[in-house]
Amino acid sequence: MDEKNTLRKEIEKYLQLPFVLTILLVIMNGVVYGFNVTCGAIVTVFVLLYLLVASYIYFRKRPGIMSDLITFSFAHGSIQSELIKELSIPYTLVDRRGRILWSNKAFYDTIKSDKQHMRKHIQHIFADITIELLEMEPEDENLRVVHIYQANRNYRVEIRRIELQELLSSDMTQDAGEDDVLFAIYLYDETELVEALEEKAKIKLVVGHIYIDNYEDAMESTEEVRRSLLVALIDRKVTKYMQSADAIIKKLEKDKYLFVCQQQHLEQLQQGKFSLLDEVRSINIGNETPVTLSIAVGVDPERDDYATAYEYSHMAMDLALGRGGDQAVIKRGDKIIYYGGKTQSAEKNTRVKARVKAHALKEMLTTRDKVIIMGHKKPDIDSLGSAIGIYRLATMLDKEAHIVINEVTSSIRPAMNTFMGSSVYPEDMFFISEQALEAVGPNTVVIVVDTNRPSYTECPELLSRTKNIVVIDHHRQGGDIIENPTLSYIEPYASSACEMVAEILQYSMDKPKLRPAEADAMYAGILVDTDNFVAKTGVRTFEAASFLRKSGADMIRVRKAYRMDMEEYKQLSEGVARAEIFMENFAISDVPTEGVDSPTVLAAKVANDLLDVEDVRASFVLSKLGNVVYISARSIDDVNVQVIMEHFDGGGHGTVAGAQLQDVTIEEAKQMIRELLERLRSEGEF
Repeated sequence: MDEKNTLRKEIEKYLQLPFVLTILLVIMNGVVYGFNVTCGAIVTVFVLLYLLVASYIYFRKRPGIMSDLITFSFAHGSIQSELIKELSIPYTLVDRRGRILWSNKAFYDTIKSDKQHMRKHIQHIFADITIELLEMEPEDENLRVVHIYQANRNYRVEIRRIELQELLSSDMTQDAGEDDVLFAIYLYDETELVEALEEKAKIKLVVGHIYIDNYEDAMESTEEVRRSLLVALIDRKVTKYMQSADAIIKKLEKDKYLFVCQQQHLEQLQQGKFSLLDEVRSINIGNETPVTLSIAVGVDPERDDYATAYEYSHMAMDLALGRGGDQAVIKRGDKIIYYGGKTQSAEKNTRVKARVKAHALKEMLTTRDKVIIMGHKKPDIDSLGSAIGIYRLATMLDKEAHIVINEVTSSIRPAMNTFMGSSVYPEDMFFISEQALEAVGPNTVVIVVDTNRPSYTECPELLSRTKNIVVIDHHRQGGDIIENPTLSYIEPYASSACEMVAEILQYSMDKPKLRPAEADAMYAGILVDTDNFVAKTGVRTFEAASFLRKSGADMIRVRKAYRMDMEEYKQLSEGVARAEIFMENFAISDVPTEGVDSPTVLAAKVANDLLDVEDVRASFVLSKLGNVVYISARSIDDVNVQVIMEHFDGGGHGTVAGAQLQDVTIEEAKQMIRELLERLRSEGEF
């Protein structure tokens, strides 16, 4: 309407222009009179004739000219209307209630109907186009773009908000009532484009690696005359399996393979849950050690960047090996998917890696001014004991060291009472997070023990304050890991972080000297994490315990310090009594929280005790603090509770794991565990 009024005013100006020019003629006539009166009179006559003609045109012809313009305007509007009607793009107008007011022919052809849908709600035709969608704030001024799928077709829908007064004609808006807003909806059929993109994604190449985890151990456990046969069988199974997925595979080293395949065939491997892991593990020609593989695949979901996919594959392999091997890991951008990992990590008898890491750590500490050590939140005695061991190493190297402890739980209180207030140890031996953040500097090294997840540490902010980060942990890695550590020593086969630190101490110093209280704390860490040397215990575990015993650890003193009082023992018994046996092999229980100093520690003890019940293969014990439900999961050997807990974004070991659930009740958490166990059993996971 504004454009129409503007056009009318402009035409009025052009029609009034002759009268403006008449003023110039009158001035010119006056000048002519100054030179010659006769000529001036003649010019006056012509000026009067010009004024009469201009007046005639303005007053007699003006209505006709305006009428012709209006007629043209309506004709122009009709042409636009016809063009919109015949437009090949489906187009419709709806009011803010979603009622259809007008549609072109292409729209009716799209919905395969005539005007029977006139006045009906757009949602009756396209269920995804709702009133809420119409009223949402647009991304780009008055334009909103959404994608819908209906009747086996993919549509890109553009919704444009139109103010009613902006329309030039009223034939399409006469039914709008009192609404002051309309919505123009355009439909673009992108089915062929979507299918083309899906086909492109299917044939996109992905890069993968296959490593034999225990090549040397498997060879040593096989008779020499059969070793070549074992290698041939492994090569044959790997090659045949990858050829079934139309993959190109190349053997890089004696225990490493590189393969490339299309993404659609990767999906085929995922559906089979990478059965190659089981096929190779089943090879037995007299080898006492089963052969296990680690498979890593990298996918760049954003671009066809094969260098990035190759890098992702290496990252995935690091994760697979860090989790103990015998599994497949797919890294698709930031998303990580795990398969396998059911077997327990085999203990490595060689200590070469421990010696190399110990020397690297010593060199790093030698060149740094300050050492800050921290474990995980709500620390247990393994976290504190390993931190104490690193503290002793730093002090033997004459370095200023501090341990970050924010909360003293019942599980570490006996040890903390030994160190705090002692004249042997400085008052600033223990820091809270705020003190640690103030103390950290550019030449400070932060050492993380007993966890490899940044969100689980006592003070995650410390990790961003320095580039000198060391990680020492015995838990399997997950997707959430500490990025770019200067030194990382993660061994899932180890029983505890205290065991690893005990080995580091032996290789770092010629004659390491631990005080009895320090040896007690580390010994208690091993004792608790192995459930009194029952779970996940190997030769190196006993050797570490032997070293601590020689350093002054007293088993009787440790046992006395970590005994339960009668009230806690009753609470433990109550947790066992509450247990239910689910699907014949799984114990699920919860522990009381009122009057309990550390419910999570109590839950772990109940979970361990429930494994002594006949036919129980795994136990899950819950405790609640605030709005968080903590799950302590334990198993004997054949059920990998770490894989189960990873479904709740948790982790741990194959036999010792845990997870945290936000904003759920105990009963809701139990039901989630039941449903997960039922689903995993139906999928043949155990």
